[in-house]
Amino acid sequence: MVKLIHTLADHDDDVNCCAFSSSLLATCSLDKTIRLYSLSDFTEVPYSPLKFHTYAVHCCCFSPSGHILASCSTDGTTVLWDVQNGQILAVMEQPSGSPVRVCRFSPDSTCLVSGASDGTVVLWNAQSYKLHRCASVKDGSLVACAFSPPGNLFVTGSSCGDLTVWDDKMRCLHNEKAHDLGITCCDFSSQPVPGGEEGLQFFQLASCGQDCQIKIWVISFIHILGFELKYKSTLTGHCAPVLACAFSHDGQMLVSGSVDKSVIVYDTNTENILHTLTQHTRYVTTCAFAPNILLLATGSMDKTVKIWQFEKETLCQAKIPDQPKQFTENWSEDDVSNWLCTEGLEDLVDIFKMNNIDGRELLNLTKESLADDLKIDGYSYEKEAMENWISKKKRTSPMTNLVLSSMILTPNRTLKMAINRWLSETHQK
Repeated sequence: MVKLIHTLADHDDDVNCCAFSSSLLATCSLDKTIRLYSLSDFTEVPYSPLKFHTYAVHCCCFSPSGHILASCSTDGTTVLWDVQNGQILAVMEQPSGSPVRVCRFSPDSTCLVSGASDGTVVLWNAQSYKLHRCASVKDGSLVACAFSPPGNLFVTGSSCGDLTVWDDKMRCLHNEKAHDLGITCCDFSSQPVPGGEEGLQFFQLASCGQDCQIKIWVISFIHILGFELKYKSTLTGHCAPVLACAFSHDGQMLVSGSVDKSVIVYDTNTENILHTLTQHTRYVTTCAFAPNILLLATGSMDKTVKIWQFEKETLCQAKIPDQPKQFTENWSEDDVSNWLCTEGLEDLVDIFKMNNIDGRELLNLTKESLADDLKIDGYSYEKEAMENWISKKKRTSPMTNLVLSSMILTPNRTLKMAINRWLSETHQK
């Protein structure tokens, strides 16, 4: 199940893009502003909105470290912001002065790509803020970009429907017509496809377009010979142009937003539709998953950003590794999450992920660390009473007085089942 938990309605015009870091949500709009929200309670940070751009802001993205936010605009600039205080670090002007439609950081945060309406693509040094290399596509505007997880190449998408693959020296390695009526967005899954041979890695790439389709591609990275791009499949479900697509952090889900005003969440393993969300009243222009918790943000021309929370069983649909690790200390964070699900501890998944608990950390957990570090106080509360407590701006546990790491409430299903079992036994007597 997916539950709508917040609607942000602070922008005065269409929302064009939204992006998560581990602690913040950024949104940008035709109203020329970027807004930043804390993930702990979805309140706007004190220095938001960020104002500099003189025309519509088309795209925003965080550096992988989460310390820098990039935004780009019709005014022909890409701006880097310090997310600690909202100060401008650099203003980088597209050489042609053309409207900048998309920007993306490399996985190691050293580079930033900006793509413009005139087809120019610029690779910036994200540390010196200087132009590193520049190139262009033959036809159309550049409207989409995604770096491969290894960071050795990136893909751009154009309004003419071409997917173009570039290396880190801005050499065009491959060009392919992907969507007849134009590409709108593309995204790489950060997780490799299982079963790769030694020296060979496979990653999934999703693209969507004006043809109402989402296409899945597989890119293989061969350390010596280079790469290969292959079409895999087409996902259906939307009845109008698809404007946005994004993979979840664990690669188990893919989300899309469309002119048909709907959001569709797919299972990437089966390619089945898991959820269809229809609460937006106009075109859905952007969607993004949070990196550490099961949250999804969707933005629309209805001027709102909606925040969705996934029930834990959605995460538990992820496959437990085919070859379980012999030692718990070797478990990854995802292995720990899957183990929690199999043990009926789904409510702890988000907390463990936020604290980066892998197998080694799991073995070192004590009662004290659960209380002090993970803020698990061992108490349960009536939902209405807890909501009333939070509504009074209280940010601590009613029992332990510890600061709550999140305002998101999760049901104690184990306690509920015990109560129901007790009631059933009482009635039988």
